[in-house]
Amino acid sequence: NGLVMSVGSSCSGCSGFDDNDQKCDDIAGEMRDWKEECGVFGVWNTSECARLTYFGLHSLQHRGQEGAGIVVSDGSRLKELKGLGLVSEVFDDAMLEAAEGTSAIGHVRYSTAGEKNVRNVQPFTVEFRDGSLSICHNGNLTNADRLREELELRGSIFNTSSDTEVVLHLMATSVYGGSAQSGQQGIMRRAADALNRVEGAFSILIMTKETMIAVRDPRGFRPLVMGKLENGATVFASESCALDIIGAELVREVDPGEMIVLDKSGMKSLSPFPRQQRRACIFEHIYFSKPSSVVFGRSVYMSRYRFGELLAQEHPVEADFIVPVPDSGIAAALGYANYSGIAFHQGIMRSSYVGRTFIQPTQGMRDIGVKLKLAPVRALIEGKRLVVVDDSIVRGTTSRKIVKMLRDAGAAEIHLRIACPPILGSCYYGVDTPDTAQLISHRMSDDEVCNYIGADSLGFLPLTKMHEFLADESRSFCDACFSGDYPVPPFELLEDSQNQVVLGTSTKVSEAINKES
Repeated sequence: NGLVMSVGSSCSGCSGFDDNDQKCDDIAGEMRDWKEECGVFGVWNTSECARLTYFGLHSLQHRGQEGAGIVVSDGSRLKELKGLGLVSEVFDDAMLEAAEGTSAIGHVRYSTAGEKNVRNVQPFTVEFRDGSLSICHNGNLTNADRLREELELRGSIFNTSSDTEVVLHLMATSVYGGSAQSGQQGIMRRAADALNRVEGAFSILIMTKETMIAVRDPRGFRPLVMGKLENGATVFASESCALDIIGAELVREVDPGEMIVLDKSGMKSLSPFPRQQRRACIFEHIYFSKPSSVVFGRSVYMSRYRFGELLAQEHPVEADFIVPVPDSGIAAALGYANYSGIAFHQGIMRSSYVGRTFIQPTQGMRDIGVKLKLAPVRALIEGKRLVVVDDSIVRGTTSRKIVKMLRDAGAAEIHLRIACPPILGSCYYGVDTPDTAQLISHRMSDDEVCNYIGADSLGFLPLTKMHEFLADESRSFCDACFSGDYPVPPFELLEDSQNQVVLGTSTKVSEAINKES
């Protein structure tokens, strides 16, 4: 079909998270509850592209810790650098120094169990009739399985289970491109045609030897921002924190449904997709994004701080201290403390030097695993009434362990406050969540959850209060994991009659690009 994959890739189930410990693996081998899919970074037209991409990926490390990759273009070829591990472990000065070029894209990922393989690290490079390209992807396509089935029936051979590979095969089988539409125009048309056939979430960077394309799905589920360096170089990143670290100015978001094309003639902004209501993932503000980032036009830190204030309004309680679960509960706990007037103390300390704590054979060993990650400050909390603030509860197992740890340290009362609504459903737009049946709030009432965890009381941020905070933008955020209101109904939940996939070419692609290019 005109596609030769030089490197296999998978973006299914990236950055691993658990209930309460942001940017780290599971506590005591608990199954990872949230797996946010990856971080992407790209820089165009600067001789320091490889090193800048390294720093950008370093600042996006919280979005993926299993592997990292960079592809550099010098105008005549694409050079790959990738490996397993943290960004600082994969790349060294000699590699970056040797990666001469003027443009680069990069990716950080976290694999699901059993997929720890360097072949799965993005970006990956393929050969088309139009030439070679590299691609990296953050998101999840809800109709990928159906498209894959149709493509396989037509003769496509897949090397991975990756959504990104579906996009590549759709590009390869597109009627656009070829000798009549070669080079940059061909790749642009192929990408637009392919992405018009998919549903779900995608923030994608594509790079050829002479072109860079940044594109975001029409609903804007996943973040993607554009910045500018002092020397005029253009930068793309999943979060603005990656711009900050390299001294780039935040220019704006890549708009939902926008395709930005950079080449030697300059920049073009195209709109090759039907317009949709924006449905940005609210969990980026609750948990995933770095607090210093501006995501979807809002400060992540200030959102979390305000969630804590609203939580204190809704669920006040008499207590001696407000204690956050580090690190993801800190901003909300400060907001709760500010509104309630109760003193804030870091009564739980997190070790920054503990890697994965593997499943242990006995309960005693598993409890030690928890203490390797989190340690209570006994002198502070013994005999005290605590309000413990966290960002979310997924399965409830980690929260239960933390409550027990605080009880063992002598806490008199433990009132757990959660800075988001109860999670009732799985996410299908780029977050690999547990099956709905494994979500504790799907199976139990709030009182039952409180009893299971062992807290004296439990309070969630009401969904109505979150909507009030978002105000006029409320409908532009996706809250499906709380409300069940899925902007793109998952194919597995639809009737078979609604699951038909049409692989015909998209005439709207040609119309949009011809009009705007």
